[in-house]
Amino acid sequence: MTSLVGGLLGELAEVGRTPSGGYDRLAWTGADLESRQWFVQCADLLDLEVETDRNGNLWAWWHAEREGTALVLGSHLDSVPRGGAFDGPLGVASAFAAIASLRRDGFVPSRPVAVAALADAEGARFGAAGVGSRLLTGELSPERVLGLGDDDGTTMADAMSDAGVDPAHVGSEPERLARIGAFVELHIEQGHLTTADGAAGLAGAGAPIGVADRIWPHGRWRVELPGQQNHAGTTAMASRRDPLVRLAHIVLAVREGAIAAGALATVGKVRVVPGAISAVAGNASLWIDARADQEADVRRVLAHVRRVTGTHATEESWSAETAFDRRMTASLAAALGDVPVLPSGAGHDAGVFARAGVPAAMILVRNPSGVSHAPEEWVDDADCEHGVDALVTVIRHRAG
Repeated sequence: MTSLVGGLLGELAEVGRTPSGGYDRLAWTGADLESRQWFVQCADLLDLEVETDRNGNLWAWWHAEREGTALVLGSHLDSVPRGGAFDGPLGVASAFAAIASLRRDGFVPSRPVAVAALADAEGARFGAAGVGSRLLTGELSPERVLGLGDDDGTTMADAMSDAGVDPAHVGSEPERLARIGAFVELHIEQGHLTTADGAAGLAGAGAPIGVADRIWPHGRWRVELPGQQNHAGTTAMASRRDPLVRLAHIVLAVREGAIAAGALATVGKVRVVPGAISAVAGNASLWIDARADQEADVRRVLAHVRRVTGTHATEESWSAETAFDRRMTASLAAALGDVPVLPSGAGHDAGVFARAGVPAAMILVRNPSGVSHAPEEWVDDADCEHGVDALVTVIRHRAG
């Protein structure tokens, strides 16, 4: 990549990079903290005022002294294990690039403008997504998340404390929320969901960018499967209490239920204790991720699993369908040249702000492969430039 966005992302190219490809930038790890330092350096180069709020979200302010509510652009910096280079950082880097472009043109905003990097958006380490934005808006309570642990037993409270964020101070910030007049998140397209005109994503529509009008309802559920740990070489098959057998049935039931309901459902994480080749497991856990265009279809997946396997799944998170601001989305699509409109099957911080009553919109940048949350995730350099131009248009229209 040769664009300004490419250069900014290039500075992150080795942060959290895994030997087998992709990036591990789980929340509050060393790689995440390096990414956050990159954010500060980008802001400093543009003479933006950097602030870390009580929930660990980063803010870079352009003319914070201006009267009126703020136009906020941004996304997140954390990743899933072996995630791609663009999911999250593309939105942050593009916002910085847009401000740099406007500054070169001598543009001065009429209202405060901020670039935000929301903390722990993916939820890959502790299991709760959108933590920074949801704590800020009050959608999540500190009591709900601070005690969550990662695979090594570290709690979120301890991880945040080690990163310099005081867990005693996390929680809703109504004054900060009231200061946000609009939130626009630029993000890589994930998958090739059908556009309003029936095309298979932005690639099918032949468009470098589009806007999202809503986020599908989605949730996460946990299943605990107790068993009896025993020796693999001495325990008769008939007398085993092996939780992995039930786990296998559940995985198949999740797939069957999703296909029958026209939904998307995944068992992407399992935990086996003790995890030894020569031992029958004593306990197993799995997590179900289910999404669909309609809430009823998501619920049908869980009902199928319960009916077929007799298993109860504990709901860890749920997000109803989230519609972005209709007037803002329509005017944005028109201002960008009547670009395609499509839904998002993935949750985003923009959706959190929308549910909190903040006018919010999303710009999606074409992903030719459709692959996301994987090393093959990709955005062409020219399409990155279209994304920056779109944010320039947003700032000119809403802060000009």
